[in-house]
Amino acid sequence: MGQAATLPSHQGGTYVMELYEWFRKFIKECPSGLITLHEFRRHFCDGTVGTESAEYAEQIFRTLDNNEDGVVDFREYVTAISMLTKGSPVEKLRWSFMLYDKDKDGSITREEMLEIMQAVYKMSVAASLTKPNPLTAEECTNRIFVRLDKDNNAVISLDEFIEGAMDDKWIREMLECDPNTVKVEKPKKSPAVI
Repeated sequence: MGQAATLPSHQGGTYVMELYEWFRKFIKECPSGLITLHEFRRHFCDGTVGTESAEYAEQIFRTLDNNEDGVVDFREYVTAISMLTKGSPVEKLRWSFMLYDKDKDGSITREEMLEIMQAVYKMSVAASLTKPNPLTAEECTNRIFVRLDKDNNAVISLDEFIEGAMDDKWIREMLECDPNTVKVEKPKKSPAVI
């Protein structure tokens, strides 16, 4: 019939166990095996800073939904999570490019960049994930465009995005979606009363 899929072995064979754990959590949260935008927004917002992260959650959902069918299945979910946690900087930047390219036309306009930056800023400040950046979302967008739009055509191509981010640590940290760089402190449990 078909060819058997082989899972890559990462970190001494633990990849299969990680995949199983991701699947277990996915099915626990989404017993149907599919995540709708409403469910994703609810889980993402509850896990971060509430409605302040709704715009960002919506764009992440659209980026996860590769086939644009309005739901994220386990394959789409695990592909993104695996790449974001174990992918190379270039792979993470490719995924980030899709996040910023809201209309999926293969380039990022200043308006697209600004919309995502504003959503990220709103969420980050509300969550106190980062120290307040001295640059506003507009200033940050302008700085990125000055450095990445090499041909000055008012859009950033995938090549400009990756090349510019790889050459500039500040831009790479601003643009690369890397869950390992986000530190969210879990609320401390109150001691049990005896």
